[in-house]
Amino acid sequence: MTTFLVILNIVILLALIIGLYTLQKKHVKFSTRVIIGLGLGLLFGIILNIIYGTTSEVVTTSMQWFNIVGSGYAKLLQMVVMPLVLISIIAAFTKIKLSKNIGKISFFGIGILLVTTGIAALIGIAATLGFGLDGVQLEAGDAENDRMTQLEERVTTVQNLTIPDQILSFIPTNPFADLTGSRSTSTIAVVIFAAFIGLAFLGVRRKQPEQAEQFSNLVDTLYTLTMRIVTLIIRLTPYGILAIMTKAAATTNYEAILNLGQFVIASYVALIAMFLVHLLLISFAKLNPITYVKKGLPVLTFAFTSRSSASSLPLNIKTQTDGYGVSSAVANFVGPFSVTIGQNGCAGIYPAMLAVMVAPTVGINPLDPGFLVTLILVVMISSFGVAGVGGGATFASLIVLSVMNLPITIVALLISVEPLIDMGRTALNVSGGMTSGILTGRITGELDEKVYNDKSDLHDVAEA
Repeated sequence: MTTFLVILNIVILLALIIGLYTLQKKHVKFSTRVIIGLGLGLLFGIILNIIYGTTSEVVTTSMQWFNIVGSGYAKLLQMVVMPLVLISIIAAFTKIKLSKNIGKISFFGIGILLVTTGIAALIGIAATLGFGLDGVQLEAGDAENDRMTQLEERVTTVQNLTIPDQILSFIPTNPFADLTGSRSTSTIAVVIFAAFIGLAFLGVRRKQPEQAEQFSNLVDTLYTLTMRIVTLIIRLTPYGILAIMTKAAATTNYEAILNLGQFVIASYVALIAMFLVHLLLISFAKLNPITYVKKGLPVLTFAFTSRSSASSLPLNIKTQTDGYGVSSAVANFVGPFSVTIGQNGCAGIYPAMLAVMVAPTVGINPLDPGFLVTLILVVMISSFGVAGVGGGATFASLIVLSVMNLPITIVALLISVEPLIDMGRTALNVSGGMTSGILTGRITGELDEKVYNDKSDLHDVAEA
């Protein structure tokens, strides 16, 4: 009977995929199909959850098959992340403008990421205090105790990690190993390696222009091929989101969410408030925030469902260049940095909330100005090198709590709602990266306002 039910679930998923494909053939907008895929996945997942429960064999086996579509799509994006980072950074240096604006792009791109992370921490603190969240009230079950055991092993390495050590971890000793994503700081290491290649290119261009021209043509060809691969993968977004969202809804423990409902609500209030700050910053740059939301919806939706900022990078860069009119130099430089630096959700809001919640348990007044200023500064500094994959928020929280001499137990006590909150955090991370790219492009004069205001659907190009 179990086999029959699993086959039935697979048939239903295939039917939904065929339905989305039919919409594509009817030239329904890409962004509309993404939202429809999200809604269908949510509905299908909730139905499976209600009928079978989260731990039933039917759901477990069905999700293994669904992963071929959902996880397969995410893996395809992960496949192109490192080549895209390497080629895009080098390609940015082959653009004449970048050599003139490299200092400004670096300063404003990274600076905006860090400043917005500080603002995010402040909003997280305000939400925690506003909802009266207290870590004392949290209780540990079997899952939480198991999680605590794992964290105790990990925290030993975090506690011994000084800021100089963290900076040193960015430097690539073996760039080929970093291209495989072997370390949590591999992405930023590849950025640094690519930057050295770019700087070398600038030197060669001055002394040996013919060789530089040949290299530039090669890089342009590789970049064009890489972005074509990205375009091919983007076409699969509605189907990938359908499967990913189905799994998320089918396997979520809604009872645990109800038990920690106040924390979940406070977290999303903070996340939404910070997203509104992004829109406010876009408005200050004299750009339409509604246009920002419409064009960014597909990548934000994927980030929400996949819980991976790194996997969202190809969509992130393409949205900045094709949708917002950010120059390829800025988008290709700021985008990769946003994966590991200044993540507003994972490295900003979440660690700050946990620190304020747990402070009273060790006799610290969370309203003490000295504590709050220190916390915000620690959050900003600790945001360097946070991996843009699932678990990055945990790593950031462990660093912040350890530096502040606060107990780390609270990280384990929230494991049951971690996936749900991580979806919103990841979407905010990606929004922060795109906002930084847009503002940096605006400041340095490398943003095409006509492209930004163009009403056509961003990903219609994916059908070409």
